[in-house]
Amino acid sequence: MADYVIATTVTTGQDETIARVKEALAVEGFGVLSEIDVRAKMKEKLGEDMVPYMILGACHPPSAFKAISEEISIGVLMPCNVVVHGVEGGTAVKAVRPTISMGVAGREDLADVAGPVEDALRRIVESL
Repeated sequence: MADYVIATTVTTGQDETIARVKEALAVEGFGVLSEIDVRAKMKEKLGEDMVPYMILGACHPPSAFKAISEEISIGVLMPCNVVVHGVEGGTAVKAVRPTISMGVAGREDLADVAGPVEDALRRIVESL
C-alpha cells in the first residue's frame, strides 16, 4: 500500500460502508463537504464501467480554519479525501495521510494541524 494512504478492507457492501464511514467521521468531528461518484461519472462521460468508487471530501472545520489561517494557499490540498471502492469480497476504505499531502507545503508549523487530523483519520479507518 502506498505510504500516503491509511487503508482497510471490510466485508460490508458499498452503501453500508459509506454510511459507516460517514458516522465514524462525524464521531471525530468531521463533516463531508463533497461526494463524488466516480463510477457514475466514468459511465456518463466515457461510457466505461468500473467498480463502485466514491470519493468523500471530509473536513475537520477547526483544523481547516487553523491551516488556512496559517497558509492561505493550503486549501488546494484540502479536504481530506476518503475513498470507498469495491474490491473482491468487500469494500476498501482509504484515507489520505494529511502529514504527507500537507507536507508538500514545506511548512513545519502545519504539522501541528496535519498530525492530529491524520491520527483521527487513522482511528476512523481502524474503527470500521
